[in-house]
Amino acid sequence: MTNEKKSLSTSLIYFFGALGGLLFGYDTGVISGAILFIEKQLNLGSWQQGWVVSAVLLGAIIGAAIIGPSSDKYGRRKLLMVSSLIFIVGALGSAVAHNFELLVASRIVLGIAVGGASALIPTYLSELAPADKRGGIGTMFQLMIMTGILLAYISNYALSGFDLGWRWMLGLAAVPSILMFFGGITLPESPRYLVRKGQEDEALAVLTKLQDNSEAAKDELADIKLQASMANGGFKELFGLMARPVLVMAMGLAIFQQVMGCNTVLYYAPTIFTDVGFGVSAALIAHIGIGIFNVIVTWVAMKMMDKVDRKKMLIWGAWGMGISLFIMSFSMHFSGQSQAAAYICAIALTIYIAFFSATWGPVMWVMIGESFPLNIRGLGNSFGAVVNWGANAIVSLTFPPLLNYFGTGSLFIGYAVLCIAAIWFVKRFTIETRNQTLEQIEADLRSRAHAKGWREDEANITEHIAR
Repeated sequence: MTNEKKSLSTSLIYFFGALGGLLFGYDTGVISGAILFIEKQLNLGSWQQGWVVSAVLLGAIIGAAIIGPSSDKYGRRKLLMVSSLIFIVGALGSAVAHNFELLVASRIVLGIAVGGASALIPTYLSELAPADKRGGIGTMFQLMIMTGILLAYISNYALSGFDLGWRWMLGLAAVPSILMFFGGITLPESPRYLVRKGQEDEALAVLTKLQDNSEAAKDELADIKLQASMANGGFKELFGLMARPVLVMAMGLAIFQQVMGCNTVLYYAPTIFTDVGFGVSAALIAHIGIGIFNVIVTWVAMKMMDKVDRKKMLIWGAWGMGISLFIMSFSMHFSGQSQAAAYICAIALTIYIAFFSATWGPVMWVMIGESFPLNIRGLGNSFGAVVNWGANAIVSLTFPPLLNYFGTGSLFIGYAVLCIAAIWFVKRFTIETRNQTLEQIEADLRSRAHAKGWREDEANITEHIAR
């Protein structure tokens, strides 16, 4: 009976910890349907439509830059709750906005919460999870994102027949935001953060709750205390020799995840389906089908994440995505004349999304969340999230003009080439993190840096000895 309670309790902890991903996915996906109605009711021009859509990206960059580092000072749990309140304000503000300016302002506020969640949640989950389960638990964040996107697709379809349907589409995000806030009240603080604040008894209690046995919790606490003795770091440490391998890896993974075309395919899937010969209604239903498929594939990835090396998953994923894009691009050239080519294109698109959802979608967030040293983890994860959202913004802004210039058939060849380039990057610059504790990953970074002549600052050494 005790084990069942423990299992339920830890499951709820991870569920509420990852719930921000659902809001992340819903708010980034819902605008694709809502903008069609917002455009008409608020009389928006093309430039204004672009601002409404991209305002969340601007806010996300701000949120990731501010909320992530703040979690090192105020704690992961508190900042998650603050993010949920910002979600509520942004969602309700978007729903009641009566003009362009208020809608954009509300969408920026919403983006701040989305960006903050993207920086906070991978960190929080990685610091709670045992080493042998960290990949699967971290992937819950991506599973929530995909579930949020699916719910957005469903709400777009279900509410499309109502005059004020777009207000409900945007406002419904407040419901899980409220759930996330009250769930956050019951969440434990990160044991790594508690140790840094000198609350070792509380940290041991959290670890004991999450570990299989108390001895393992005590051993992990000892490792955490050793790493936590280092003074808090800043940009000097982030760009320093010790953290440089992880910084390069985080920046590369964050950029490649976007420039391989993931969001363009997800956002523009209905357009792609109509371009290859499907009707509008069939395209919207197919979009929902893709959303369901995404959730299923991400759930499978969550189950296998701790059984396969992270680097292998990224390499296999890039190969699968690249080949799918080449096939999709080739078939697009003939889709107008051949129904078979149109179906091949749709199948290739679905396979592409499957590879993304199973590999680059979750693995990037997991690896960034677990790799930075403890004294700059919030700052490092925030930096990675900012880079990711910046790349997202660039790809989103450049896709329409590139699409007009090259056409879908030729443009996706470019994304396919970038998939192949990503394989080279993974082999050359990423470090394997599966089945290692966060402290083992940090110790390896420290050992590599020492081998290159790096030494801790005198202040850090003095503080370490004093403790």
